[in-house]
Amino acid sequence: MPSIRSALFAVVASTCTTQAVTVQNAEAAYQQLQGWYNQSIGLWIPSTGWWNSANCITVIADLAAIDDSIKVRSQGVFQNTYYRAQQYNLDMQKTVGPDWLPWTYYGNHWPHYPPGWHHPAPVQTNGFLNDYYDDEGWWGLAWVAAYDVTGNPQYLQEAQSIFENIKAAWGTTPCSGVWWDKAHTYVNAIANELFLDLAAHLANRGGSQSAYYRSWAVRQWNWFQNSGMINAQHTINDGLDNTTCKNNGGTVWSYNQGVILGGLSELSRATNDQSYITIAKQIADAAITNLTDSNGILHDVCEPNCGADGSQFKGVFARNLQILQKASPEGRYATFLQKNANSIWANDRQGSALSVVWSGPFVSPANASTQSSAMDAIVAALATS
Repeated sequence: MPSIRSALFAVVASTCTTQAVTVQNAEAAYQQLQGWYNQSIGLWIPSTGWWNSANCITVIADLAAIDDSIKVRSQGVFQNTYYRAQQYNLDMQKTVGPDWLPWTYYGNHWPHYPPGWHHPAPVQTNGFLNDYYDDEGWWGLAWVAAYDVTGNPQYLQEAQSIFENIKAAWGTTPCSGVWWDKAHTYVNAIANELFLDLAAHLANRGGSQSAYYRSWAVRQWNWFQNSGMINAQHTINDGLDNTTCKNNGGTVWSYNQGVILGGLSELSRATNDQSYITIAKQIADAAITNLTDSNGILHDVCEPNCGADGSQFKGVFARNLQILQKASPEGRYATFLQKNANSIWANDRQGSALSVVWSGPFVSPANASTQSSAMDAIVAALATS
């Protein structure tokens, strides 16, 4: 992977590049993604996993928002996943590696449990709930995205139900906030950011309950801002030490820099308070400064061996930068999104399959995680061009 240097931000802040990716490219990428869709269970399993499938739903919804032909075709996907995925027997367990890279293991598909690994019996999912609050947050946001392009109240109600399950865990950790998991092993950034993001999204879609969700979003942000996870460089480390409740110095992953942007943008909209946008831009700028190469292309330190989880991360950043860009446009963000989308299509593609290293070369094999993540960047570029 190319070295990451803070001075490179000037590259990304330059004048927008000529658009290279097209809606037709995005449609071809969608077709490739759907080649991995398992109609019988409504998930992109075994190509990728449970929480990744929620991100597949989200990027399809985002593409549907700008492409009427995908909007029509996506209706059946949303409905099929909504009904069938809830019936899926989920045999999975997560762990966090020494480099703070999360790994999800599955009993019936890749990545399989390591030999001798003690794992629980298959768990019947219940309304997209499982043993990990971050997984629930991803599904909550997926159903908000599906609601936005369909208006189907079932999807919004599902997101609201998921919110209540996460909310019930708030304040039960030694550090306040919410746990990563129902086994209470870790207080991390991603689960808490997703709770904020879901609350803020619902605050703008909750009708008579909007004030309720807004108050929770403000409460969660106030806690997160003071938790110590945002470091002096304005980037976000992976989580907190359970004993001291201090920043654990964990890896600065792209998705942790991303989810917060969507949450703060939605919270600004819900409260009419631009100070949230100011903070979001500070985090976005720090992430672009610290996580890009000399050409302004986004990287995570795990590349090219990011496993089934890390391969999803960068698209989350692009998706949420799109939300910030729509809320408060900046030329440097449009440039960043366009550069990354162009690079994916030019350097990280085999046919219509998209891989994990956006600067290239293509890393085989691609899967539904690498595909949906790269699609996030392409869709974000198209949506903000």
